[in-house]
Amino acid sequence: MTATRRATPAAIAREWTRIGVIGFGGPPAHIALLRDLVVARRRWFQPQAFEDAIAACNLLPGPASTQLAIFAAYRVGGPWGAVIGGLGFVVPAVVLVLLLSTLFLGHAPPLWVRGAGGGAGAAVAAVAVRAGLDLLRSSRAAALWSPGRRLRRTVYVLAGGAGAALAGPYLVLVLLGCGLAELMLRRSRRRRRPASARLALLPLATAKGSLAALSWTAFKVGALAFGGGFVIIPLMQGDAVHTYHWMTNTQFLNAVALGQVTPGPVVATVAAVGYAAHGVAGGIVAALVAFAPSFSFVLIGGGRFERLRSNESARAFLEGAGPAAVGAILGAAIPLAGALQETWQALVLAAAAVALLALRRGIVETLVVAGVAGAVIVLARGAAP
Repeated sequence: MTATRRATPAAIAREWTRIGVIGFGGPPAHIALLRDLVVARRRWFQPQAFEDAIAACNLLPGPASTQLAIFAAYRVGGPWGAVIGGLGFVVPAVVLVLLLSTLFLGHAPPLWVRGAGGGAGAAVAAVAVRAGLDLLRSSRAAALWSPGRRLRRTVYVLAGGAGAALAGPYLVLVLLGCGLAELMLRRSRRRRRPASARLALLPLATAKGSLAALSWTAFKVGALAFGGGFVIIPLMQGDAVHTYHWMTNTQFLNAVALGQVTPGPVVATVAAVGYAAHGVAGGIVAALVAFAPSFSFVLIGGGRFERLRSNESARAFLEGAGPAAVGAILGAAIPLAGALQETWQALVLAAAAVALLALRRGIVETLVVAGVAGAVIVLARGAAP
């Protein structure tokens, strides 16, 4: 995976920040914008090299499109290019989420703001279903697998869905367990050492509401969320709402909606959780912890990405953890829908489901319309969720 030319730090700062500012629509939009930049316009990458970079980043835990942005900057600008490009891609989203958090998650937001948050938040469950179904459709290559592999994939999807719906903050153990199960099964079939793996419980933060607890939540989002994107929701919701009580269910829905309507990586949503826990400082800490693994993966191992794609163990692990992550995205819709408080929010959710699943409308467009509808309804009723 070699770039054809090198880019200057100024060019990296300008181009990657532009993508961070206009990158609405989540990972598919980010990948398209990056490809247009480094392959079509600037010709810094050969097309096959860019496809290889996508495949390698998909084998890593954490936000794949963020890692792709950092890695592309690394290949055309070296370590400093990775830092400059990664910050350009990430910082606009974090700043926007923090600014909007002060409005939507403040102690006394205006009535129309609460209504807009309630409307957009009501649509989030439908967005989760749309994201999960899109990922299932994009993995149709699994249809060529043997019946046994298809059955295991189904089991992993169901396990991830159940983990997201029931396990909350322990979902990460489900994802790791599915990945290890597939890895051990592959190794046993190759007649290597017996497949026996004991999944050690990861140290959980126990200081209720402390920065350590917030950092642990952010670390799970950035380093242990196989599949990225919406799989971060159940990882955050259990900690933010039920374990540490940093925010209410309604506020969490608002935070997820903010992460969807702002450009850049969806993982920036963690900044809103940090804001609810410890103000602006908490939002900055959460963002730093969540994105640090992506920078570390590239800066430490960027030169070995080619070998990662061909590593059988890494691919086997992802074949277990990946389907579980898709199931987790679908399962996240259950607690998200269960968090709704008002009848009108259920109606907004139903309308959003029709728009997203039947009419295939855009996610940002649907969330904005749902927010406007919520503001209108709340102002007419004089009461908000």
